[in-house]
Amino acid sequence: MNADERRFAVLRAIVADYVSTHEPVGSKMIVERHNLGVSSATVRNDMAVLEEDGLIAQPHTSAGRVPTDKGYRLFVDRLAQVKPLSAAERRALQAFLDGAVDLDDVLRRSVRLLAQLTRQVAVVQYPTLTRSTVRHCEIVALTPARLMLVLITDSGRVDQRVVDLGEVLSDDQVAQLRALVNGSLAGRPLAAASVAVADLPDTVPSDLRDVVITLSTVLIETLVEHPEERLLLGGTANLTRNAADFPGSLRQVLEALEEQVVVLKLLASAQDPGTVTVRIGEENEAQEMRDTSVLSIGYGPGTVLGGMGVVGPTRMDYPGSIAAVHAVARYVGEILAGR
Repeated sequence: MNADERRFAVLRAIVADYVSTHEPVGSKMIVERHNLGVSSATVRNDMAVLEEDGLIAQPHTSAGRVPTDKGYRLFVDRLAQVKPLSAAERRALQAFLDGAVDLDDVLRRSVRLLAQLTRQVAVVQYPTLTRSTVRHCEIVALTPARLMLVLITDSGRVDQRVVDLGEVLSDDQVAQLRALVNGSLAGRPLAAASVAVADLPDTVPSDLRDVVITLSTVLIETLVEHPEERLLLGGTANLTRNAADFPGSLRQVLEALEEQVVVLKLLASAQDPGTVTVRIGEENEAQEMRDTSVLSIGYGPGTVLGGMGVVGPTRMDYPGSIAAVHAVARYVGEILAGR
């Protein structure tokens, strides 16, 4: 290998050992653990060049070296091979997600899986409703004066609401309502559907107008985006286990995750379901996240419905975490495509 290739091999060795041990890495350790075929003196010279280039740093005098954000960035950019999940991990992942009963269950299971596979904080965004269309609205008579509305979107989201009417409906009237509502909603984007629902009372027979006004109010509330429901978190305790990676900033990171706005902005840019985006340390715009790395990807059945990913320290197993995020997103997309 030439000098540049050898220096990158030294950087790769420092990243691997530091992620594994959380201890600064010296030239002797690199020679003993990694078959580079060069002497300690050559490794020391390479480390001096890497330090001069800002790729590694010496945390204190007479210590070994640790990767910088710039060093991690180069390492991630030049990953020749992402460590694949084992066959057992893939089988377990698929079986766990296949057992989900609805969209909420799929997302809850996804966030648990990501946290377990990566040992980081996992984040999953609910499908953004503005990108969804109404697939169907089922209306079920629980009693002659009480209806259940079941709104189903193309993203697999299901919202159920019980509506007390204050008057009795016949089976024929319930069927008529079902046809009227689906005629207005089915196939429409949610924003257009809410407008159509608002206009519905003016288009129905007079004997159903009061009932339709009641239903329309409930449906509009269901169709409107609820930002507080848009993010699931899992594995927050994984951050506290790595508290040493966040000198003085762990509380800030936890507060940023709780507020969700910062994470939603990070996931909003994850539009490609085939590529994991990696933001390392200072690359994160939010000050609170400058000691973290954020791995994110879009998920969905062909079109991106939302984002998912993990948040952890910059000292992270990037190949393994990237593989896990990519695999979970792919399986979730396949599940949603089949629903």
